[in-house]
Amino acid sequence: MNIPTSLRRARTALAVTAAVMLAASACGGADAGSNDDSGDKLSGSVKVDGSSTVAPLSTAAAQLFQQQNAGVRVTVGTSGTGGGFEKFCAGETDISDASRAIKDEEKAACEKKGIKYEEFQIANDGLSVVISKDNDFAECLTVEQLAKIWEPGSKVNNWNQVDPKFPSQKLELFGAGTDSGTFDYFTEAINGEEGKSRTDYSPSEDDNVTVQGVSGSKGGMGYFGLSYYEENKDKLKVLKIDGGDGCVEPSTKTVQDGTYKPLSRPLFIYPKAASLEKKQVEAFVEFYVENHADIAEKSLFVPLNSEQENELKKGLENLKAQHKS
Repeated sequence: MNIPTSLRRARTALAVTAAVMLAASACGGADAGSNDDSGDKLSGSVKVDGSSTVAPLSTAAAQLFQQQNAGVRVTVGTSGTGGGFEKFCAGETDISDASRAIKDEEKAACEKKGIKYEEFQIANDGLSVVISKDNDFAECLTVEQLAKIWEPGSKVNNWNQVDPKFPSQKLELFGAGTDSGTFDYFTEAINGEEGKSRTDYSPSEDDNVTVQGVSGSKGGMGYFGLSYYEENKDKLKVLKIDGGDGCVEPSTKTVQDGTYKPLSRPLFIYPKAASLEKKQVEAFVEFYVENHADIAEKSLFVPLNSEQENELKKGLENLKAQHKS
């Protein structure tokens, strides 16, 4: 049975929460800076906060790491990218999750507090816009056409309103629920503001409902993570998107190289150099980097390509150099 992307990501987080609680009870609530003196066993805590989009990656990393290091308690908060940087630059966390690069004012806040860090791209995110396999007229839409369909107050309800070359065919819309990170990302990328969307569509946190709705309607359209389209290629057709440089089909390659835009983006973590003083944090960061591909796959994101992977490894070297300096 196919489990929806949004639900699988949520289950990953729940599984990690359970693992965290077990680890906490096992180590008796060890202090963040403590380490087990017996042998090579690690203990203590690792504090992560930030983007809700990146959280499934960090929770998957925590789950895999804690299977090998039961004495370490990894907590993953979801204050949002901006909120995460506020905590990070105030010295409250070891790692900040971010769905965008750090802003100049956030850099200044960290510099004021003496917080040194490195930017690690840890995975790629990509969304797919899907239509029915019975739709034999639409192959590619521009961002402007998608915005015309999905913007607040849109009255577009027929494909011929999207493009006069298209036939008269009722347009039926399906998509992510408003509590979903997918909804936030899609609305920001297409409509220019997070949460800005027409409301007269069929929303669901269950991606399988979108699959059923779109596949069952010749005029159907929906959107969700690329990985879920790839699992349902037999039922759906994916649209190419023209972000200004021509029509591009979503794929692992086009998401990795950024040519599929604006529905692909890099995802980041920002580890703090000073936190490497704590052996459990250093070990967790190293584990995250070494196992990034498995973590991305487990979290249903697009993994790094070889060039991105090399940059990630350089980032780890730079972080360690900052820590030692």
